[in-house]
Order: sequence, then structure tokens, then C-alpha cells
Amino acid sequence: MSNNPITGDPAAQALATLDPLGLEYEILECDPNLADTAVFCEHYNIPLSVSANVIVAAGKSDPRPFAACVLLATTRLDVNKSVRQRKGGKKCSFASAEETRDLTGMEIGGVTAVGLPDSLPLWVDSRVMLPNYVILGGGSRSIKIKVSPQIFRLTPNTTIIENLALDPR
Repeated sequence: MSNNPITGDPAAQALATLDPLGLEYEILECDPNLADTAVFCEHYNIPLSVSANVIVAAGKSDPRPFAACVLLATTRLDVNKSVRQRKGGKKCSFASAEETRDLTGMEIGGVTAVGLPDSLPLWVDSRVMLPNYVILGGGSRSIKIKVSPQIFRLTPNTTIIENLALDPR
């Protein structure tokens, strides 16, 4: 990993970071047209409660501060309160698909939490740590990674945060 945005094949880089962590994992292949969380879970019979989304959030100040946020698909990112307070700005929003691609090298639906640039903070909602396993994007829209949430105790620049995400209303 470097301090620069990912270049090359982000899926290969993400997978290369898994083995040194020493956790068992499984690669799940998927149709890239079915990579978006709700569609993926329905088609492949994966519970939303173990599907972990990685969403890049951005502060509105200049330069724009970014953070990759991991949350279960059964919750929604508290971008207006929790993320904004941690970013220290007055406003915060979701990064655009283009900003996400520029920062991570990955397309929405394939963004993973492993192998990200060291300069990008990784914030994990504490509820992600509860299931026996989580399904993460694999760095491309054609693979997912099934792994213990304990991976987030081993990834760099990671903070586990209570109430980063909210239960849907």
C-alpha cells in the first residue's frame, strides 16, 4: 500500500493484502451487473445483515478530506452527524462515484476496505464487528470477499466507531 491513490488492478492489490493478515477468507465471484448490494444479496441469497458496504465520505472544506466508511447493509451512514463531527467540518457528503474511483481505483459496487491507500482513513461502524463473517466488495464488481470482521483489527488507519451508521427508520 502507498500514500497515493490505487493504480493498476485494485482487486489484485486488495487480495494481495489479505494473505499477510493471516485470516481465512473466501473469494465469491459474482456477475458485475449484480454487484450492487441489494441485488447481489437477493440473487446470491446473502443476508443483508452480513453484507458490509464501503462508502467514501467527503468533507466540504478545501482540500476535501475523505474517509472510507464501512457499515452493514441493514444500516445507513450517519453522514450528517457522526461523519461530519469526525471530519471536523460544517458540512459532509458522500463522495461522488468519480471521486471514489479516483481515490480507490474502484467502482461503486466493488469498493473494498482492504488495500486502500494509507492516506485514506477507514472508519468501521461497530455493528460490522458483530457477525461471524462479513461480505465485502473485492476491489472490482466481479468479486466479493467473505471474511471475519476481525480483519478490521488488522487493517491500517482503521477506527471502529460506535454509531457511525444509523438503523433505518
